[in-house]
Amino acid sequence: MISADNFEDTELLVPYYRLKEEGIQVDVASMKKGKIKGKHGYEVEVDKTLKEVKPDDYDILILPGGRAPETIRKENEAIEIAKHFFQKNKPVSAICHGPQTLITAGVLKGRHATCYKSVAQEMKDAGAVYEDKEVVVDGNLVTSRQPSDLPAFLRETMKMLKSLKK
Repeated sequence: MISADNFEDTELLVPYYRLKEEGIQVDVASMKKGKIKGKHGYEVEVDKTLKEVKPDDYDILILPGGRAPETIRKENEAIEIAKHFFQKNKPVSAICHGPQTLITAGVLKGRHATCYKSVAQEMKDAGAVYEDKEVVVDGNLVTSRQPSDLPAFLRETMKMLKSLKK
């Protein structure tokens, strides 16, 4: 998971604990070590800096929303990580403003995706086929719009992860 301060608390914490529940190791990466703080006050310990992340070591990339993606998308390491996942056709799940990192990485052209309504035009401008649905799955990509879409988002994310294990 890549995030920063001002993440949408539920969009980081719900997937984080859902993956842990399945026995999956989860690392939270950000610009610096320490804690990052969500919009609603929850804090999460950062396991690795973006520079320390080796994308080959991970099966999935999760990009929570909130205001954090505005910061994350300015970091070259985050963009390179996102590009790596698309080049290797590895699962990527992004919710709310999370797809902003993918927009900056230039990996959404021609892909079906969704996002928070205020990001929709930017997504279309990046060449994505925007769909206003609770979850959109396009190959290795799972996207959702907002916290209320988390059940559908995680259902599809977990399906994708389970298909890797087969």
